[in-house]
Amino acid sequence: MPKRIAIFGGSFNPPGNHHAAIAACLARTFDEVRVIPCGPRPDKPVTGSVPPVYRAALADLVFGGLAKVVVDLSDFERDTFTRNHELQSRFEREGEVWHVVGADLIAGGTRGASLIQRTWERGAELWQTANFAVLRRPGFVFEREDLPPHACEVDLVVEGASTEIRERLGRGQSVAGMLNPRALAYIERYGLYRAPIPGNWARGSLQHARFFLQTDDLNVRAQEWGAGLAAEHVPAAEADFISVVGGDGAMLRSIREHWRSRLPFFGINAGHIGFLMNAPEQVSAQCFPPDDVIFRQLPMLFLEFEDEDGRRRMAHGFNDAWLERATSQSAWLEVTVNGVSRIPKLVSDGALVATAAGSTAYARSMGASPLLADTPAWLLVGSNVLQPSHWRSALLSPDTTVEIRCLEPGKRPVEAFVDGLPMGRVVALHARLSRAAAAELVFCASHDMAEKIAAIQFGA
Repeated sequence: MPKRIAIFGGSFNPPGNHHAAIAACLARTFDEVRVIPCGPRPDKPVTGSVPPVYRAALADLVFGGLAKVVVDLSDFERDTFTRNHELQSRFEREGEVWHVVGADLIAGGTRGASLIQRTWERGAELWQTANFAVLRRPGFVFEREDLPPHACEVDLVVEGASTEIRERLGRGQSVAGMLNPRALAYIERYGLYRAPIPGNWARGSLQHARFFLQTDDLNVRAQEWGAGLAAEHVPAAEADFISVVGGDGAMLRSIREHWRSRLPFFGINAGHIGFLMNAPEQVSAQCFPPDDVIFRQLPMLFLEFEDEDGRRRMAHGFNDAWLERATSQSAWLEVTVNGVSRIPKLVSDGALVATAAGSTAYARSMGASPLLADTPAWLLVGSNVLQPSHWRSALLSPDTTVEIRCLEPGKRPVEAFVDGLPMGRVVALHARLSRAAAAELVFCASHDMAEKIAAIQFGA
C-alpha cells in the first residue's frame, strides 16, 4: 500500500493548541502529516504581520514533537505561497496525497459552488481528481452530498482560532490553554503580536529551567566541567535549553543537530576563543542554570550547492560557508550579487559568506571587520585575493542573494564547506540569509556577545 500523506497547510499565525490537536488527530489516520505554514498571501495580509523566521520557529515548537508529523518550511525559504495543485505534484511521487480542508470549504460542492471549486487555482480539477480529508468541527453542519468524489471525514473536538489568539495577545490578555507553553514563552520573549517590529534579543532567566547537556567528547576540560552538571540534565525532548560544553566547534555541531528543536543554546567555553560560548568563570556549577541572561536570536544561512549536472543540494549554516581551491592552482570564480555580475573573475584561494555571528571566525582571519551580532547585514569575503587586487570584502543587506560560480571546474575545481563541514566538489554556491532558520544563543548578561565584539574591535 502507498504511504498516505496528509497535507495540512495554513497560516498558523500563530499555531495554537487546536492546530496541534488537529495534527495529532490526522496522525492517527494517516502515515505522515505534512504541516506547511504558508508564505505571503495577497488575500491574507495578516500572514506578513510577523516575519517568517518567527513563524517558522513557532511551527517547529508546536508541531515538532508530534509523532508522524513533519514541518515543511519551504514556503518561508522560497518566499512564496504554494498552491494545492503544486503540493499535489510535489508529494504524489512519495505516496497517496490527501488535502486537509475544513468543512466550510466544501459547502455548495454539489452545485460546483464550493470555495475550493471557485477560488482555488485549478480547484475544479482537484475537486474531481484529488483526495480530501474533511475536518468536521463541532456544531458545523454540512450536507454530505457536498463532499468531493474522493473524501474522508475527520471528526474534531477541539475549537480554536489564531485570530482570537492574536487579538488577545495584542490586548495583553491571557492565552493560557490556547498556546503551547514553549511557544508562548517564545512569543513573550520577542514581543510577537504585540509590537509592530519584533525584537531579536531579550533579557531573561534560565533559573529553574531544565537543560540537555552536550559535551565535546575529545575535550578533557569539557568532560571534567560537564561531569559537574551531568546529574541535573534531562533528555532533549524534556529540556528547556541545551547546554554545550566545549569550544565554538562543539557549539556549531550542536546547532547543526538541534536547531529545529528551537531550544536556546547556552555554551560554556572549554576550548580556546569560545566566541559563541560563556566564560567558565562566569558560570558556577553550584548556581546553574544562570539567572540573568540575554537571549539572542541569530539568523542562519540558506545555501544551495550546485554540481556539474545542475543538481542542487540544500543546507543551512550558522557561521559561514565557502568555496576553496581543490588543487594547487588558484580558483577562478565569478561573483554575482542580486543577479548582477559584480566580479566577473575573482582569482583567489576561494570566497566565503558569513553571518554577523560568524564574522569573527574565518571572515575575520581573511581581513573582514567583525560585525555586532545583531547587525542587519552579512559578509562576502575573498581569500588571498590576487585579482581584482583592490577587493577584499563586501557588506551585504539582509535580502541580498549571492552566487559564487567556478569558471573552470574541470581545470580549477573547488570544494565547498559549511561551518567547517566538507560538502565535496561543486561548481557553484548560492547563498542568502535564511527566512526560516535561526538559532537562539544565550549569554550571561555581564559579558554578552556584543561585549566580546567590542573587545575585538578595540584591540582588547
